[in-house]
Amino acid sequence: MEDYPKTLGEFESRFSSEDACRAYLVQLRWPEGVACPRCEGCEVWETRRGLFVCASCSYHMSVTAGTIFEHTRKPLSMWFRAMWWVTNQKTGASALGLQQTLGLGSYHTAWTWLHKLRRAMVRPGRDRLSGTVQVDETYVGGARPGKRGRGASGKSLVVIAAQVEGTRIGRIRLAQVPDASAQSLNKAVQQAVVPEAAIHTDGWKGYEKLSSLGYTHEVVRPTAQIGEDLLPHCHRVASLLKRWMLGTHQGAISHEHLAYYLDEYTFRFNRRTSRHRGKLFYRLVQQAVAIEPAPYRGMVKHVRGRKPRKHNIQ
Repeated sequence: MEDYPKTLGEFESRFSSEDACRAYLVQLRWPEGVACPRCEGCEVWETRRGLFVCASCSYHMSVTAGTIFEHTRKPLSMWFRAMWWVTNQKTGASALGLQQTLGLGSYHTAWTWLHKLRRAMVRPGRDRLSGTVQVDETYVGGARPGKRGRGASGKSLVVIAAQVEGTRIGRIRLAQVPDASAQSLNKAVQQAVVPEAAIHTDGWKGYEKLSSLGYTHEVVRPTAQIGEDLLPHCHRVASLLKRWMLGTHQGAISHEHLAYYLDEYTFRFNRRTSRHRGKLFYRLVQQAVAIEPAPYRGMVKHVRGRKPRKHNIQ
């Protein structure tokens, strides 16, 4: 049974203490009861420090160990406020906005928290798209002189997979790829769409092998010439994505971290019809205790300058 606050008042009343926040994490991490990861024993006792000790092998367990909250120096109640705020921002969240909302002393702390939460927006083992799916690519980045279209210079290529539900857009998947080669596109499609699904694409040669991979492949536009919009779902998602990146983040997204922003947009888009924003909060907390820790050093390891500066995608 999904258990989450539906209003700000319910949230503030329920998660006003560290014990309440910790109990909620325990409930989501071990819905069947606390179990020892070493010996799989189900009999545990709790210390005054909030650790669980296995009665069989004396192994010590923490509800935050192995999650994005591992080694945090901030109270869980602050993390919960951050997650509530992030999921209630319909147009997306910025590090500066989070810093101001929580009163964090450092922009880097807010930046790190947001990226940890973005990593939690992808559910481990999430379902792939099925049925009829439109697939196309778009490139994101500022205007630059030079080559346009597939292979455009200085831009990041994003594959869009959009599930077709009549005239409506169902769930989507977004993936950053290095190029428009068959190897890159086929890998992105296989990760996003189940075999035997019907995939609609244009006539780009990079999609030619989809049939051999088990998909029902239909080329809806043999050439790249402008004409009737035969992949409207993908083009609509591309337009909304670029507007979101420009409006919420002013285009200040690095190539190295683009994939995580795509995850955030996917998380929000696929839950756009949720009646209560509290359900997004519930999903985010649920997934936050299901993924591995994301240390700051790992997040900036391959970033230019090794600091979380803003690098425009240009």
